[in-house]
Amino acid sequence: MACGQFLALAASRLRRSAPAIVAFGLLALAMALAAVPAIAQTLRIGLSSEVTSIDPQWNNSGPNVAAALHIFEPLTLTDRNGRLIPGLAVAWRQVDPLTWEIKLRPGVRFHDGSLLSADDVVFSLDRPNQLTGSPGPFTQFVKAIVAKQIVDAQTLRLKTATPYVLLPYDLNSILIVSHHAALNASEADFDSGQAAIGTGPFRLISFARGDRIELERNPTYWGAAPQWQHVTLRMLSNDATRLAALYANDVDAIENVPTTDVKRVAADAHFQLNQQISWRTLFFHMDQARGLDPEITDARGAPLARNPLQDVRVRHALSLAINRDAIVAKVMEDLAVPASNLVSPGIFGYNASIAVDGYDPARAKALLLDAGYPNGFHLVLHAPNNRYVNDARVAQAVAGLLSRVGVATRVATEPWSTYLPKARAGQFAFALIGWGSSLGDNTIKAHLATPNPGKGYGAWNFGRYSNPQLDAMLDHDFTEFDDAKREADARAMMAFAMADEPVIPLYHQRVSWATRRGISYPGRVDEFTLAQQFVHS
Repeated sequence: MACGQFLALAASRLRRSAPAIVAFGLLALAMALAAVPAIAQTLRIGLSSEVTSIDPQWNNSGPNVAAALHIFEPLTLTDRNGRLIPGLAVAWRQVDPLTWEIKLRPGVRFHDGSLLSADDVVFSLDRPNQLTGSPGPFTQFVKAIVAKQIVDAQTLRLKTATPYVLLPYDLNSILIVSHHAALNASEADFDSGQAAIGTGPFRLISFARGDRIELERNPTYWGAAPQWQHVTLRMLSNDATRLAALYANDVDAIENVPTTDVKRVAADAHFQLNQQISWRTLFFHMDQARGLDPEITDARGAPLARNPLQDVRVRHALSLAINRDAIVAKVMEDLAVPASNLVSPGIFGYNASIAVDGYDPARAKALLLDAGYPNGFHLVLHAPNNRYVNDARVAQAVAGLLSRVGVATRVATEPWSTYLPKARAGQFAFALIGWGSSLGDNTIKAHLATPNPGKGYGAWNFGRYSNPQLDAMLDHDFTEFDDAKREADARAMMAFAMADEPVIPLYHQRVSWATRRGISYPGRVDEFTLAQQFVHS
């Protein structure tokens, strides 16, 4: 009942009572109602990483994707546990081994009022291949599609060259844009809001790079309406600044609570701590393509005659030199789990039989000697300093451990916005990266398959590792539509790949959010912070 109706009803009842108490009763009732605070309609969130673009197909970076999911949506969504659920598509099925049929959700409208159609979807699937200069292209998710057929406004069929089981999962990574609004649009057009026309639960008001994103609730959203009329996403990559903003009531929630402050926040009655085991794994890519790497030298700084990272004995030695238990306990404050796989426990394709490389500096030195490096070598370790929890501190800890076995290591860190393009270009000899996925085989495809743009393989293979046998195993895996058989294949591939030490896994991350009392967030395995999922509690 509205406040005015309630007062009117109260007045009617009071008039039946003694006239002397009517005025007093109404005054007391009005005062009592005024004292009850209105439910907040504004939500302010402190993000831990910078969002560099609003264009949802420009840079495949976690912070960008999470921000874009407020404004745009894919055909398939994932729930908080990483399970695939309907998004803009209500159903998908195989018509034949090479054809997937997609049924669109009826009645969905873009922010400008136009109806979503199969034409917008086809345009959105074509667009990643047409963008040039993207620092993180989405092409790997559309390369398997060789033809598109619009059956009607709500139905399309996608054809692949070979049977491809992962297509519904790949579609989860392509956010749908308006054909009309995005045609010939530049990244700047999205950032200004001109082309940022999606179907999501919020509309873009403004984007200030490096500072904040302002959003307002989409009144015509097809799904459950968010509880927040207005949302501010503030970019606060410094841990101390982000936490201070929460304590100062400048924000209502933050992501990635600093590990050193988790216990203090949890014990504070003013806040609520939410934690989730992430599907993100932190690991190192190693340059295995160049015969000579300028970042790998002898003690005098002269390039080595050959690249030691091409030798599996050296890669194994570096892994054995890292004390993962100490890093988890001392740097990550136990908010991580030592890793042996590229995906977290419980994720499709995780192989529990693969043992974590134990800390064995003596064995590491012996392997370096056997590989022909009795005096070790010098190495530059690159890492972002504002992307992952304690990323710069982890890099320094690993560098110290490698130096103890004779691999003198210098650390170079920089913001994610400049780090990622350099890593993608293969400029780093030894680079820290994090990856989260609901599928082990898809992770192998992205990070360990021989780079092949035509197939969408190796899009994140920054070390340019190549193993034809692993590629063949992937080709077979993606044609297997029996989930049990495919998962067995994925586990076998993970064991086969990790035995060659193509990358060095460190740990699986535990992620945390802090909210002001009265606001709750369920947490997500993908670490995304989505305003539409914050609720009054």
